[in-house]
Amino acid sequence: MELCIDFGGTEIKLAVIDGSRVVASSSIPVVGSPADLSAAAAEARRLLAETNLAETGLAETGRTADAVAIAVPGVVDPGTGRMLHANAKYDFLEGLDLTAWALAEFGLPAVVENDARAALIGETSTGSAAGERNAVLVTLGTGIGTAALIDGTPLRGRSGHAGILGGHLTVDLDGPVCPCGNIGCGEALASTWALPDGITMAEVFTTDARPGIRDRFLHVWGAVVTSLVHSYDPAVVILSGGILRAGDAVRTPIEAHVRAHLWPSMTPPRFVVPPEPELSVARGLSILARAATSPPSSRHHTRQPADTATPQEEQ
Repeated sequence: MELCIDFGGTEIKLAVIDGSRVVASSSIPVVGSPADLSAAAAEARRLLAETNLAETGLAETGRTADAVAIAVPGVVDPGTGRMLHANAKYDFLEGLDLTAWALAEFGLPAVVENDARAALIGETSTGSAAGERNAVLVTLGTGIGTAALIDGTPLRGRSGHAGILGGHLTVDLDGPVCPCGNIGCGEALASTWALPDGITMAEVFTTDARPGIRDRFLHVWGAVVTSLVHSYDPAVVILSGGILRAGDAVRTPIEAHVRAHLWPSMTPPRFVVPPEPELSVARGLSILARAATSPPSSRHHTRQPADTATPQEEQ
């Protein structure tokens, strides 16, 4: 059983997962300071205690979690599991040894992974793209998060940056400067923080009040996804994030843009939207934690991508 903690853009989401079953879950708002760590630990302990109630069927064994898995919205060092960089709210996590934090707070071993990569592992293992070995995931909302799976292996690269910086592809050479330092990134042009003051994503995509902004965002997202398809040749593109509650109003224009601009000899990927996107990260984290803590001889019994070595294991 795994305790999963996802440091998201507006919420810290927590879940206790037993196999493929979500035993308990909750979320708390993000403050944007080190206080978030204390709040996450307190909520995690409450959630773990909840799983030991009689109705869960676990009380008689006294069982608790076997490991902790943590997702962060930034680059994770493959060698140490520490977060190297993240913009805005989670600067205080940079360089922090989260595995040591988890051991101190819960007495459990831990793994740390980029949130989009964890979501991709969750969706290609037991979710909307189960069994796919070549996939791209794109989360749309506060920023643009991406991840890639090639021949069953989550792409990490030499220093953990590979696959997750799709939101920082340049789509406008004359565009604004992005907080990352690049010019005209997709994220700088089409994300929550790129909206004018007082305007929300919900207003843009669930009403007709801002058609210009809506069309511009969809055009940028389509360009980003097209570049990702050109780069990784996936069989499936997973579109996720809160804005996908708008459904086909977001998915259909992006898919149409990709089909219209795809390299002629490429086979278009299929597009899917997870039915429970809020659990994608937690499910991927659970798989990573299980792979890291189970005996090597038993790891092949767990359905997962071919290579889900933890950042600490993968060199």
